[in-house]
Amino acid sequence: MPRLAHREQEHFAVLLLNARNRIMGEPVELYRGSVNTAQVRVGEVFRDAIRLNASGLIACHNHPSGDPSPSLEDVAITKAIIEAGKLLGIEVMDHIVLGHHRFVSLKERGLAFDSG
Repeated sequence: MPRLAHREQEHFAVLLLNARNRIMGEPVELYRGSVNTAQVRVGEVFRDAIRLNASGLIACHNHPSGDPSPSLEDVAITKAIIEAGKLLGIEVMDHIVLGHHRFVSLKERGLAFDSG
């Protein structure tokens, strides 16, 4: 949160996880966008995960407005990332949206993730 929450542009990063769901190092920042959007190419999300043999990942990005409420685009890209992860055998554990001193877990909200 301290790295991304107060940035003036959207930043999209992933935390790579090993087979025991432990973080494998520093977040991998993939995209820097404008004040209200960051175009994400799904294939790029998995590049380092494949290279480092990660078992899972957590996606995260900030909302420069300070309001971490997920947008429809956030939900749509999360669904696409989850589906790609299924094909690659890399579990997407969550997508966290960061705001000013707050965050939203799309998984906890039941957005984009199967309930089963």
